[in-house]
Amino acid sequence: MTEDTKIDAPATKPISRRNVLKAAMAAGGAAVLGFPNIVKAQGVTSMRWQSTWPAKDIFHEFANDFAKKVNDMTGGDLKIEVLPAGAVVPAFGLLEAVSKGTLDGGHGVLAYHYGKQNALALWGSGPAYGMDANMLLSWHKYGGGKELLNKLYASIGANVVSFPYGPMPTQPLGWYKKPVTKPEDFKGMKFRTVGISIDLFQGMGAAVNALPGGEIVPAMDRGLLDAAEFNNASSDRSLGFADVSKVCMLQSYHQNAEQFEILFNKTKYDGLPEKMKAIIAYAVDAASADMLWKAIDRYSKDYIELQSKDKVRFYKTPDSVLQKQLVVFDQVESKKAGENPLFKEIADSQRAFAARAVKWDLDTNVSRRMAYNHYFAKKG
Repeated sequence: MTEDTKIDAPATKPISRRNVLKAAMAAGGAAVLGFPNIVKAQGVTSMRWQSTWPAKDIFHEFANDFAKKVNDMTGGDLKIEVLPAGAVVPAFGLLEAVSKGTLDGGHGVLAYHYGKQNALALWGSGPAYGMDANMLLSWHKYGGGKELLNKLYASIGANVVSFPYGPMPTQPLGWYKKPVTKPEDFKGMKFRTVGISIDLFQGMGAAVNALPGGEIVPAMDRGLLDAAEFNNASSDRSLGFADVSKVCMLQSYHQNAEQFEILFNKTKYDGLPEKMKAIIAYAVDAASADMLWKAIDRYSKDYIELQSKDKVRFYKTPDSVLQKQLVVFDQVESKKAGENPLFKEIADSQRAFAARAVKWDLDTNVSRRMAYNHYFAKKG
Protein backbone atom coordinates (compact mmCIF):
# COMPACT_ATOMS: atom_id res chain seq x y z
CA MET A 1 0.00 0.00 0.00
CA THR A 2 1.47 3.38 -1.03
CA GLU A 3 1.54 6.54 0.98
CA ASP A 4 -1.10 7.95 -1.37
CA THR A 5 -3.57 5.15 -0.65
CA LYS A 6 -2.90 4.60 3.01
CA ILE A 7 -5.82 5.44 5.29
CA ASP A 8 -5.05 6.35 8.85
CA ALA A 9 -7.15 4.34 11.31
CA PRO A 10 -9.28 6.53 13.53
CA ALA A 11 -8.60 6.57 17.20
CA THR A 12 -10.57 3.80 18.89
CA LYS A 13 -12.85 4.30 21.84
CA PRO A 14 -15.15 1.96 23.79
CA ILE A 15 -18.41 1.15 22.00
CA SER A 16 -21.43 0.50 24.22
CA ARG A 17 -24.33 -1.79 23.29
CA ARG A 18 -26.56 1.27 23.49
CA ASN A 19 -24.47 3.03 20.83
CA VAL A 20 -24.63 -0.04 18.57
CA LEU A 21 -28.41 -0.16 18.87
CA LYS A 22 -28.63 3.57 18.13
CA ALA A 23 -26.53 3.08 15.02
CA ALA A 24 -28.68 0.17 13.95
CA MET A 25 -31.86 2.21 14.34
CA ALA A 26 -30.31 4.98 12.27
CA ALA A 27 -29.45 2.45 9.55
CA GLY A 28 -33.00 1.20 9.32
CA GLY A 29 -32.52 -1.62 11.81
CA ALA A 30 -30.30 -3.76 9.56
CA ALA A 31 -27.68 -4.23 12.25
CA VAL A 32 -30.25 -5.64 14.65
CA LEU A 33 -30.33 -8.86 12.65
CA GLY A 34 -27.23 -9.96 14.47
CA PHE A 35 -28.97 -9.90 17.86
CA PRO A 36 -31.42 -12.43 19.31
CA ASN A 37 -35.08 -11.62 18.80
CA ILE A 38 -36.00 -10.75 22.36
CA VAL A 39 -39.67 -10.26 21.43
CA LYS A 40 -40.08 -13.78 20.06
CA ALA A 41 -40.62 -15.42 23.43
CA GLN A 42 -43.67 -13.25 23.98
CA GLY A 43 -45.29 -14.68 20.82
CA VAL A 44 -45.11 -18.36 21.80
CA THR A 45 -48.46 -20.18 21.89
CA SER A 46 -48.56 -23.11 24.30
CA MET A 47 -51.16 -25.85 24.16
CA ARG A 48 -51.95 -28.55 26.68
CA TRP A 49 -53.22 -31.72 25.08
CA GLN A 50 -54.14 -35.20 26.25
CA SER A 51 -54.14 -38.46 24.36
CA THR A 52 -56.55 -41.32 24.97
CA TRP A 53 -53.67 -43.74 25.44
CA PRO A 54 -51.51 -44.92 28.35
CA ALA A 55 -48.02 -43.42 28.37
CA LYS A 56 -46.44 -46.82 27.58
CA ASP A 57 -48.57 -47.41 24.46
CA ILE A 58 -47.04 -46.75 21.04
CA PHE A 59 -50.19 -44.73 20.29
CA HIS A 60 -49.13 -42.13 22.86
CA GLU A 61 -45.77 -42.10 21.11
CA PHE A 62 -47.57 -41.33 17.85
CA ALA A 63 -49.29 -38.42 19.59
CA ASN A 64 -45.95 -37.06 20.75
CA ASP A 65 -44.51 -37.57 17.26
CA PHE A 66 -47.16 -35.25 15.84
CA ALA A 67 -46.61 -32.66 18.55
CA LYS A 68 -42.86 -32.68 17.92
CA LYS A 69 -43.35 -32.14 14.19
CA VAL A 70 -45.52 -29.08 14.86
CA ASN A 71 -43.18 -27.75 17.54
CA ASP A 72 -40.18 -28.15 15.23
CA MET A 73 -41.85 -26.80 12.10
CA THR A 74 -43.08 -23.66 13.86
CA GLY A 75 -39.64 -23.04 15.30
CA GLY A 76 -41.07 -23.21 18.79
CA ASP A 77 -43.74 -20.56 18.15
CA LEU A 78 -46.35 -23.25 18.88
CA LYS A 79 -45.56 -25.66 21.70
CA ILE A 80 -47.85 -28.65 22.19
CA GLU A 81 -47.49 -30.74 25.34
CA VAL A 82 -49.27 -34.11 25.25
CA LEU A 83 -50.37 -35.78 28.49
CA PRO A 84 -51.39 -39.47 28.67
CA ALA A 85 -54.93 -40.75 29.16
CA GLY A 86 -56.45 -39.87 32.50
CA ALA A 87 -54.06 -37.02 33.28
CA VAL A 88 -56.91 -34.51 32.97
CA VAL A 89 -59.99 -36.47 31.85
CA PRO A 90 -60.83 -40.13 31.16
CA ALA A 91 -60.08 -41.38 27.65
CA PHE A 92 -63.74 -41.34 26.61
CA GLY A 93 -64.08 -37.75 27.88
CA LEU A 94 -61.62 -36.24 25.40
CA LEU A 95 -64.13 -34.75 22.95
CA GLU A 96 -66.06 -32.90 25.63
CA ALA A 97 -62.89 -31.63 27.32
CA VAL A 98 -61.47 -30.27 24.06
CA SER A 99 -64.81 -28.77 23.02
CA LYS A 100 -65.16 -26.92 26.34
CA GLY A 101 -61.54 -25.76 26.33
CA THR A 102 -60.52 -27.78 29.37
CA LEU A 103 -57.87 -29.10 26.97
CA ASP A 104 -56.55 -27.26 23.93
CA GLY A 105 -56.45 -30.45 21.89
CA GLY A 106 -56.05 -34.19 21.92
CA HIS A 107 -55.15 -37.40 20.13
CA GLY A 108 -57.49 -40.37 19.86
CA VAL A 109 -59.92 -42.12 17.53
CA LEU A 110 -63.37 -41.08 16.36
CA ALA A 111 -64.93 -44.35 17.53
CA TYR A 112 -64.36 -43.19 21.13
CA HIS A 113 -67.06 -40.52 20.53
CA TYR A 114 -69.65 -43.14 19.58
CA GLY A 115 -71.89 -42.21 22.51
CA LYS A 116 -72.08 -38.58 21.33
CA GLN A 117 -73.06 -39.32 17.71
CA ASN A 118 -72.95 -42.89 16.37
CA ALA A 119 -72.14 -41.79 12.81
CA LEU A 120 -68.69 -40.66 14.00
CA ALA A 121 -67.72 -44.32 14.27
CA LEU A 122 -68.00 -44.70 10.49
CA TRP A 123 -64.49 -43.25 10.42
CA GLY A 124 -62.86 -46.62 11.01
CA SER A 125 -65.29 -48.80 12.93
CA GLY A 126 -66.82 -51.38 10.60
CA PRO A 127 -65.78 -52.98 7.29
CA ALA A 128 -65.76 -49.65 5.36
CA TYR A 129 -67.20 -51.44 2.31
CA GLY A 130 -63.88 -53.13 1.60
CA MET A 131 -61.69 -50.03 1.91
CA ASP A 132 -58.50 -50.09 3.93
CA ALA A 133 -57.53 -47.19 6.19
CA ASN A 134 -55.62 -45.30 3.50
CA MET A 135 -58.63 -45.47 1.18
CA LEU A 136 -60.90 -44.21 3.95
CA LEU A 137 -58.53 -41.28 4.48
CA SER A 138 -58.64 -40.65 0.72
CA TRP A 139 -62.44 -40.54 0.92
CA HIS A 140 -62.19 -38.14 3.85
CA LYS A 141 -59.82 -35.75 2.09
CA TYR A 142 -61.08 -35.96 -1.50
CA GLY A 143 -64.45 -37.71 -1.43
CA GLY A 144 -66.50 -35.43 0.80
CA GLY A 145 -65.69 -36.92 4.20
CA LYS A 146 -64.16 -33.75 5.62
CA GLU A 147 -67.30 -31.73 4.95
CA LEU A 148 -69.49 -34.47 6.40
CA LEU A 149 -67.37 -34.66 9.55
CA ASN A 150 -67.68 -30.90 10.05
CA LYS A 151 -71.43 -31.27 9.63
CA LEU A 152 -71.49 -34.07 12.20
CA TYR A 153 -69.59 -32.12 14.81
CA ALA A 154 -71.81 -29.07 14.22
CA SER A 155 -74.89 -31.26 14.76
CA ILE A 156 -73.79 -32.02 18.34
CA GLY A 157 -72.45 -28.55 19.07
CA ALA A 158 -68.84 -29.67 19.33
CA ASN A 159 -66.47 -26.69 19.31
CA VAL A 160 -63.62 -28.61 17.67
CA VAL A 161 -61.49 -28.87 14.53
CA SER A 162 -60.71 -32.45 13.55
CA PHE A 163 -57.88 -33.93 11.47
CA PRO A 164 -58.21 -37.69 10.84
CA TYR A 165 -54.78 -39.13 10.00
CA GLY A 166 -52.57 -42.17 10.47
CA PRO A 167 -53.94 -45.23 8.61
CA MET A 168 -53.98 -48.31 10.84
CA PRO A 169 -53.39 -51.85 9.56
CA THR A 170 -56.27 -54.30 9.93
CA GLN A 171 -56.90 -54.94 13.60
CA PRO A 172 -56.97 -58.48 15.05
CA LEU A 173 -60.25 -60.15 15.93
CA GLY A 174 -58.78 -60.19 19.42
CA TRP A 175 -57.50 -62.23 22.36
CA TYR A 176 -59.34 -65.35 23.57
CA LYS A 177 -59.14 -68.27 25.95
CA LYS A 178 -59.17 -70.66 23.00
CA PRO A 179 -59.26 -70.29 19.21
CA VAL A 180 -62.47 -69.05 17.64
CA THR A 181 -63.64 -71.62 15.11
CA LYS A 182 -67.19 -70.52 14.24
CA PRO A 183 -69.56 -67.53 14.64
CA GLU A 184 -71.50 -69.28 17.40
CA ASP A 185 -68.44 -69.09 19.67
CA PHE A 186 -69.37 -65.49 20.46
CA LYS A 187 -72.71 -66.33 22.05
CA GLY A 188 -72.64 -65.30 25.70
CA MET A 189 -68.99 -64.18 25.53
CA LYS A 190 -68.06 -61.13 27.65
CA PHE A 191 -66.21 -59.07 25.07
CA ARG A 192 -64.53 -55.66 24.78
CA THR A 193 -64.72 -53.42 21.71
CA VAL A 194 -65.78 -49.87 20.75
CA GLY A 195 -67.76 -47.94 18.14
CA ILE A 196 -70.09 -49.68 15.72
CA SER A 197 -68.21 -52.86 16.59
CA ILE A 198 -70.24 -52.86 19.81
CA ASP A 199 -73.39 -53.44 17.76
CA LEU A 200 -71.61 -55.87 15.45
CA PHE A 201 -70.41 -58.20 18.23
CA GLN A 202 -73.70 -57.88 20.07
CA GLY A 203 -75.35 -59.04 16.86
CA MET A 204 -73.06 -62.08 16.95
CA GLY A 205 -74.24 -62.88 20.47
CA ALA A 206 -71.56 -61.33 22.69
CA ALA A 207 -72.13 -59.27 25.82
CA VAL A 208 -70.07 -56.18 25.00
CA ASN A 209 -68.32 -53.79 27.36
CA ALA A 210 -66.64 -50.69 25.87
CA LEU A 211 -63.42 -49.91 27.74
CA PRO A 212 -60.44 -47.66 26.93
CA GLY A 213 -57.11 -49.34 26.19
CA GLY A 214 -55.55 -49.11 29.63
CA GLU A 215 -58.49 -50.82 31.36
CA ILE A 216 -58.79 -53.92 29.17
CA VAL A 217 -56.10 -56.24 30.54
CA PRO A 218 -57.03 -55.60 34.21
CA ALA A 219 -60.64 -56.42 33.35
CA MET A 220 -59.59 -59.66 31.64
CA ASP A 221 -57.35 -60.53 34.58
CA ARG A 222 -60.28 -60.12 37.01
CA GLY A 223 -62.57 -62.21 34.85
CA LEU A 224 -64.81 -59.29 33.90
CA LEU A 225 -64.05 -60.05 30.25
CA ASP A 226 -63.68 -63.39 28.49
CA ALA A 227 -62.03 -61.84 25.44
CA ALA A 228 -61.12 -58.48 23.95
CA GLU A 229 -59.71 -56.70 20.93
CA PHE A 230 -57.56 -53.58 20.97
CA ASN A 231 -55.37 -52.88 17.98
CA ASN A 232 -51.92 -54.23 17.08
CA ALA A 233 -48.95 -56.32 18.18
CA SER A 234 -47.01 -53.43 19.75
CA SER A 235 -49.90 -51.92 21.70
CA ASP A 236 -51.23 -55.32 22.75
CA ARG A 237 -47.79 -56.42 23.92
CA SER A 238 -47.05 -53.26 25.91
CA LEU A 239 -50.48 -53.32 27.53
CA GLY A 240 -49.91 -56.90 28.72
CA PHE A 241 -52.40 -58.96 26.71
CA ALA A 242 -49.96 -61.86 26.59
CA ASP A 243 -50.12 -62.03 30.41
CA VAL A 244 -53.84 -62.88 30.34
CA SER A 245 -54.19 -64.79 27.05
CA LYS A 246 -52.03 -66.88 24.75
CA VAL A 247 -54.44 -67.01 21.80
CA CYS A 248 -54.81 -64.16 19.33
CA MET A 249 -57.02 -64.28 16.25
CA LEU A 250 -55.78 -62.26 13.25
CA GLN A 251 -57.87 -60.54 10.56
CA SER A 252 -61.31 -59.06 11.07
CA TYR A 253 -63.81 -56.71 9.46
CA HIS A 254 -64.83 -54.99 12.68
CA GLN A 255 -62.05 -52.35 12.38
CA ASN A 256 -60.09 -52.94 9.22
CA ALA A 257 -59.93 -49.27 8.16
CA GLU A 258 -59.43 -47.17 11.30
CA GLN A 259 -57.29 -44.07 11.67
CA PHE A 260 -56.36 -41.64 14.44
CA GLU A 261 -57.85 -38.22 15.10
CA ILE A 262 -56.03 -35.00 15.96
CA LEU A 263 -58.45 -32.69 17.72
CA PHE A 264 -58.17 -28.94 18.38
CA ASN A 265 -60.41 -26.69 20.41
CA LYS A 266 -61.95 -24.60 17.61
CA THR A 267 -61.70 -21.27 19.44
CA LYS A 268 -58.02 -21.86 20.14
CA TYR A 269 -57.37 -23.08 16.59
CA ASP A 270 -59.23 -20.18 14.95
CA GLY A 271 -57.05 -17.76 16.87
CA LEU A 272 -53.84 -19.07 15.31
CA PRO A 273 -52.14 -17.22 12.43
CA GLU A 274 -52.90 -18.58 8.96
CA LYS A 275 -49.26 -19.55 8.51
CA MET A 276 -49.42 -21.70 11.64
CA LYS A 277 -52.63 -23.37 10.47
CA ALA A 278 -50.88 -24.26 7.21
CA ILE A 279 -47.98 -25.78 9.13
CA ILE A 280 -50.42 -27.86 11.18
CA ALA A 281 -52.13 -29.18 8.05
CA TYR A 282 -48.82 -30.24 6.50
CA ALA A 283 -47.66 -31.70 9.82
CA VAL A 284 -50.80 -33.87 9.80
CA ASP A 285 -49.87 -35.26 6.38
CA ALA A 286 -46.25 -35.82 7.41
CA ALA A 287 -47.24 -37.52 10.66
CA SER A 288 -49.75 -39.70 8.81
CA ALA A 289 -47.06 -41.18 6.58
CA ASP A 290 -44.47 -41.43 9.34
CA MET A 291 -46.94 -43.17 11.67
CA LEU A 292 -47.55 -45.97 9.16
CA TRP A 293 -43.85 -46.42 8.42
CA LYS A 294 -43.05 -46.65 12.11
CA ALA A 295 -45.98 -49.03 12.65
CA ILE A 296 -44.74 -51.43 9.97
CA ASP A 297 -41.32 -51.55 11.62
CA ARG A 298 -42.45 -51.85 15.22
CA TYR A 299 -45.55 -54.02 14.78
CA SER A 300 -43.63 -56.62 12.78
CA LYS A 301 -40.92 -56.82 15.45
CA ASP A 302 -43.44 -57.20 18.28
CA TYR A 303 -45.38 -59.79 16.28
CA ILE A 304 -42.25 -61.95 16.32
CA GLU A 305 -41.57 -61.20 20.00
CA LEU A 306 -45.09 -62.19 21.02
CA GLN A 307 -44.51 -65.60 19.46
CA SER A 308 -40.89 -66.23 20.42
CA LYS A 309 -40.77 -64.69 23.90
CA ASP A 310 -44.38 -64.53 25.08
CA LYS A 311 -45.41 -67.87 23.54
CA VAL A 312 -48.56 -66.47 21.96
CA ARG A 313 -50.27 -68.56 19.28
CA PHE A 314 -51.77 -66.68 16.34
CA TYR A 315 -54.63 -68.04 14.25
CA LYS A 316 -56.35 -66.70 11.16
CA THR A 317 -59.99 -65.85 11.75
CA PRO A 318 -62.17 -68.41 9.95
CA ASP A 319 -63.94 -67.21 6.80
CA SER A 320 -67.29 -68.19 8.35
CA VAL A 321 -66.72 -65.61 11.12
CA LEU A 322 -65.64 -62.93 8.65
CA GLN A 323 -68.72 -63.53 6.49
CA LYS A 324 -70.97 -63.38 9.55
CA GLN A 325 -69.44 -60.00 10.47
CA LEU A 326 -70.42 -58.59 7.08
CA VAL A 327 -73.97 -59.91 7.36
CA VAL A 328 -74.42 -58.49 10.86
CA PHE A 329 -72.89 -55.15 9.89
CA ASP A 330 -75.41 -54.80 7.07
CA GLN A 331 -78.17 -55.23 9.64
CA VAL A 332 -76.56 -52.68 11.98
CA GLU A 333 -76.07 -50.19 9.14
CA SER A 334 -79.69 -50.51 8.02
CA LYS A 335 -80.95 -49.86 11.55
CA LYS A 336 -78.64 -46.90 12.23
CA ALA A 337 -79.34 -45.34 8.82
CA GLY A 338 -83.06 -45.55 9.48
CA GLU A 339 -82.66 -43.76 12.81
CA ASN A 340 -79.98 -41.20 11.88
CA PRO A 341 -80.09 -39.31 8.54
CA LEU A 342 -76.46 -38.22 8.92
CA PHE A 343 -75.40 -41.84 9.39
CA LYS A 344 -77.13 -42.72 6.11
CA GLU A 345 -75.60 -39.77 4.27
CA ILE A 346 -72.08 -40.74 5.35
CA ALA A 347 -72.58 -44.45 4.70
CA ASP A 348 -73.91 -43.73 1.20
CA SER A 349 -70.95 -41.45 0.47
CA GLN A 350 -68.44 -44.06 1.64
CA ARG A 351 -70.14 -46.81 -0.31
CA ALA A 352 -70.05 -44.81 -3.56
CA PHE A 353 -66.35 -44.00 -3.10
CA ALA A 354 -65.50 -47.61 -2.19
CA ALA A 355 -67.27 -49.00 -5.26
CA ARG A 356 -64.64 -47.50 -7.55
CA ALA A 357 -61.62 -47.22 -5.22
CA VAL A 358 -61.66 -50.83 -4.01
CA LYS A 359 -62.25 -52.21 -7.51
CA TRP A 360 -59.31 -50.16 -8.81
CA ASP A 361 -57.15 -51.42 -5.93
CA LEU A 362 -58.05 -55.09 -6.34
CA ASP A 363 -57.64 -55.00 -10.11
CA THR A 364 -54.37 -53.04 -10.03
CA ASN A 365 -52.24 -54.22 -7.12
CA VAL A 366 -50.65 -57.66 -7.27
CA SER A 367 -51.06 -60.00 -4.31
CA ARG A 368 -47.91 -60.14 -2.17
CA ARG A 369 -48.53 -63.72 -1.04
CA MET A 370 -46.94 -65.36 -4.08
CA ALA A 371 -43.80 -63.25 -3.82
CA TYR A 372 -43.54 -63.85 -0.08
CA ASN A 373 -43.86 -67.61 -0.54
CA HIS A 374 -41.30 -67.53 -3.34
CA TYR A 375 -38.66 -65.89 -1.14
CA PHE A 376 -39.45 -67.06 2.38
CA ALA A 377 -41.66 -70.18 2.40
CA LYS A 378 -39.86 -73.37 3.35
CA LYS A 379 -38.88 -75.35 0.29
CA GLY A 380 -39.97 -78.99 0.57
